[in-house]
Amino acid sequence: MHTSPSPAVQALFLFLSENNEGLQNAALVLGGGKALKRVQSLLDHLGLTRQLTRRASLDLVSLHELFTLKFVGDPLRLETALFAEIDPMDPVVEEICLLTDCLEDHMRAIDAALDLPVFDLAA
Repeated sequence: MHTSPSPAVQALFLFLSENNEGLQNAALVLGGGKALKRVQSLLDHLGLTRQLTRRASLDLVSLHELFTLKFVGDPLRLETALFAEIDPMDPVVEEICLLTDCLEDHMRAIDAALDLPVFDLAA
C-alpha cells in the first residue's frame, strides 16, 4: 500500500523544489563538484519517489553537515579550502545561512512529527 508523505515531509519537498537552484549553488560553493552531484541526486530521487527514504535522509544529513560547515577546519578536507575562498561580504553567504536555517527547520519538523528521525539534534 502506498501512503502519501506527511505534511512535514511534503513541506520539505516543497522547500527543496522551490530552492533547487540555491541549494545546488550553495553545495558547489561549500563542497565542490561531489557535493553538487549529491544534492542533484537527492533532488532527483525525491522528485521520483516522493518518499523520504533512508538514502534521502542520509543525503539530507550530509547536506546539513555541509551547510553548517561541520568539516571546515580539517586541513585534509576540500570544504576547508573552499570555505577559505568565500568572501564574507558575498551575497551567497546570506543565502547559504537562510537555506541552512530553513533546511534545519524542516528536518526538526519531521523529527517532531515522528515521521522519520532525520537527524539527532543531540548529536
